[in-house]
Amino acid sequence: MIVSVSATLLLSVVVIVLLRQRTVGIGSALACGALGFCLASTGIAPAIETFLHALAGLASLN
Repeated sequence: MIVSVSATLLLSVVVIVLLRQRTVGIGSALACGALGFCLASTGIAPAIETFLHALAGLASLN
């Protein structure tokens, strides 16, 4: 749970920075967010979650 909250905050900051630098438009950011919601409701969601947990484990060196 803590990893998903941290990842959500980190990705939110990345999107905000990209929007402020006009690297990505508001429509593209909304499309990426919608894609995330769609992926969360598919069968690939557990694989994505496992991958993110593995990355978090590597980052914390546990």
